[in-house]
Amino acid sequence: MTGLSNAALDALPHASLPAARPGGRRPRIVHLGLGAFHRAHQALYTEAAEEDWGIAGVAQHSRAVLDALRAQDNLYSVTFRDPEGPATRVSGALAETLHATEDAGRLRELLAAPATAVVTTTVTEKGYRRDPAGGGLDLTDPLIVADLAAGPDRGAHATPVGQLAAGLRARLRGSGAPMTVVCCDNMAGNGPVLARLVREFTAATAWPERDELLSWLASDAVSFPATVVDRIVPATTEGDLATAARALGVRDAAAVSCEPYTQWVIEDRFAGARPHWEAGGAEFVADVTPYQLTKLRLLNGAHTLLAHLGLRDGRTTVADALATGWGESAVRTLCAEVAPTLPTAPGLDVPAYVDTLVERFTNPAVRHRLDQVATDSSLKIPERWLTPVRELRAAGHGTPYLARALAVWAAASRDGLPYADPAAARLHAAWQTRKPADAVRALLALLGAEDLAADDALVAEVTGLLPR
Repeated sequence: MTGLSNAALDALPHASLPAARPGGRRPRIVHLGLGAFHRAHQALYTEAAEEDWGIAGVAQHSRAVLDALRAQDNLYSVTFRDPEGPATRVSGALAETLHATEDAGRLRELLAAPATAVVTTTVTEKGYRRDPAGGGLDLTDPLIVADLAAGPDRGAHATPVGQLAAGLRARLRGSGAPMTVVCCDNMAGNGPVLARLVREFTAATAWPERDELLSWLASDAVSFPATVVDRIVPATTEGDLATAARALGVRDAAAVSCEPYTQWVIEDRFAGARPHWEAGGAEFVADVTPYQLTKLRLLNGAHTLLAHLGLRDGRTTVADALATGWGESAVRTLCAEVAPTLPTAPGLDVPAYVDTLVERFTNPAVRHRLDQVATDSSLKIPERWLTPVRELRAAGHGTPYLARALAVWAAASRDGLPYADPAAARLHAAWQTRKPADAVRALLALLGAEDLAADDALVAEVTGLLPR
């Protein structure tokens, strides 16, 4: 079977053709993180804008997706996993693809170019190299240390924060044109968080124009709006590749799949021009906080809970967990406990949101693996579970279900995590030669929650639930 390419487009089914003929868009957006989520989410909103906004997608580490895309003229397909049956179409949103370190010069050139007006990022929580205790930049992280030592003009920066700082420095030294950086990762206050990290990186450099760059970053010429992104995008499987090939009649080595549901809420604070993302359904609001916390604490919090409960129960996917007698109850009970911590916003109906969550999680066509959902839980749990625990307990509320969630996670760290986590060895070591209650305190401290580790009632509650 031939591969997907510009030459193969004329043979594709009409329903699978890109929204616009590829090749005509300039790279006016730089996207850091060329993973499946971006290709199934922000890239489709940009394509729907039907304007001259192409994306330069930047792979951070592996060359596998980059090489597959380049061999296909940067085309790829998206299969929408509807319960009634899949639908597949090709996207031509990517105007160019790069590798962050191997193409570092071209990346800096694009970040400095006046035509580039927007940077978007999806590099996962761990990609930002934050200090879990204070939330700022971890200046002891080996990759951050190496990036600070790299030359800003010729050196290759391995972290997105280093890439942004070097690119914005080049932009200031060149045109000084406005730039908006749109963080699309699941972090509370993700825009301000990324702005802080870039400033802290810049402040730690020995660049001659460091102070000038810091002043420019604090001006209206550079903006870091907060966002909420939502779409379930499972890891691509051989079955997904086969589904795409059957629908297209050609082989697509960079195919992705996703659920039909999608959401993008963006703080309306841009330094310069932007695509007409509204055409794809994006919402621009003055304050994303209510939407962001609702998504982090309900959807992401329930996802992490289902992953740990499901893996312990021998389940494989989110839909498998919802098919049990406990799945839906777990989602609704957690959401009901967390709901008092959520701010209100016009049109934000929490009970309806929870009903939609259950419907989405039940979709058997999505096949979202629990071990994928649970990956890097030590970086996700502080915002998804621990912040609501603090707020609820400070307000005099009990947290029985969040305590149960922490107990399931703690038991997994004791028995050996069945998923990848950067803190796995340290979490497991917390159990060595310690009594259960002391181990729970050590685990909470490792998550940067020394205050909760000192909460005797919470520690006793979690410890008491461990045998169950």
